[in-house]
Amino acid sequence: MSDAKTRIEETVKANDVVLYMKGTKEMPQCGFSSRVAGVLNFMGIDYTDVNVLADEEIRQGIKDYSDWPTIPQLYVKGEFVGGCDIITEMTLSGELDTLFENNGVSFDKEAADKIRAANA
Repeated sequence: MSDAKTRIEETVKANDVVLYMKGTKEMPQCGFSSRVAGVLNFMGIDYTDVNVLADEEIRQGIKDYSDWPTIPQLYVKGEFVGGCDIITEMTLSGELDTLFENNGVSFDKEAADKIRAANA
């Protein structure tokens, strides 16, 4: 499992935004992964996607790494942010905007506002 941990650490440290998910950002393979990828895609976030279905070591390793039992998992600037429910709440409250702004991650503010308006 240490090989998986090393690969995970290298990935989250080398990329500003990383989403560990089932499937890819172009073709999510579960509803929760689809929701988070959809938010990031709509907001124009440049992020790295890691398909946990393609690598069983990473699939289990990411759960151990974050001590979080579910996938998807979002990392910003090397820090674990949360899974689907947390990302959804942060998007609707505006906290995700603030997190991206504070970490120098560019995103489409208008798109983020549209998500909130559509869910108001």
